[in-house]
Amino acid sequence: MATATTTPKQAAKAAPAALVTESAATLTASARPAYLVASVDESTGEETWSNRFRYLPGHPRQVRFDAKAGQFNINGTVPLGSSISFIPLAWRIFQDDILNMGRKTWAELYFADDKGAVCAVLFHGYSVENLYRLIEPLFYDDLTLADVVVTVTAAKKETTKEGKKATYFIAGFSYTAADAAEAQARKDFARDFELWRAETYTGLADVKLAQGYTVPQPDAPAPRLGQETELKESISQAA
Repeated sequence: MATATTTPKQAAKAAPAALVTESAATLTASARPAYLVASVDESTGEETWSNRFRYLPGHPRQVRFDAKAGQFNINGTVPLGSSISFIPLAWRIFQDDILNMGRKTWAELYFADDKGAVCAVLFHGYSVENLYRLIEPLFYDDLTLADVVVTVTAAKKETTKEGKKATYFIAGFSYTAADAAEAQARKDFARDFELWRAETYTGLADVKLAQGYTVPQPDAPAPRLGQETELKESISQAA
C-alpha cells in the first residue's frame, strides 16, 4: 500500500491507484483532503486515512452514451439505464478529431460512480449545446458543475430523411443542489490528481471551457548554461 508523503499533484503521482493511506499524526484537520476517510488498523490500532475514490491516471472507467438507443453503459457492455446522476469532478468542452470520428465539438465529464470509481463520459452535437444551457445559469449564480448534482437523461428526437422518419436521442441536463461535503471531496480530488483520458487526448484540442481537467506535463527542461546565474542575480536584486 503506497503512503502519501507529499501534497497536491506530487502525491497523486506517488500513489496513482488512489488507495492512499496516511497516518493521522501527519495530517491536520485543515490540511486533510476531504476525499480521505478514516479507518483503524486492527492489528496496530493505528488510525489511517484512505482515499474513497479509485482512479488509474489517464484511464478512467468509460461510461458511454448510446445516442441510437438512448441508454448509458459501461464500456459498451454493462447497462446503466436512460439516466445517470453525479457530481462532476472535472470537465472540458473542446473541438478535436478523436476516436476516428472527425473533428467535432465534444463535452467530456469526469465523475465518481457510487462505488468510488472515477469515470469519464463523452457527448457531442446537440448534447453539448444542452450542457451549455446548464452551465450558463450556474455561472451567473457564481456556481460551477462541481457544486451540483447533474442528471443526464436521454431525450428522444425525431427526424425525417427522404420521407422516412427516424428517431435518435440527445442528452438533456438538469441539476439539483449537491451536499457540500460530497462536493468538497471531489474538488479536493480534482485539485490533487491529474484527471484526463489517454484515448481522447491528442494535444491538438481547441478547448472552449475546462475545469479540473489536467494532463501530465513532462519535467521542465534543465536550465541553460548561464541561466542559473541570471536567476540568482535577479533574486539578489529583488531582495
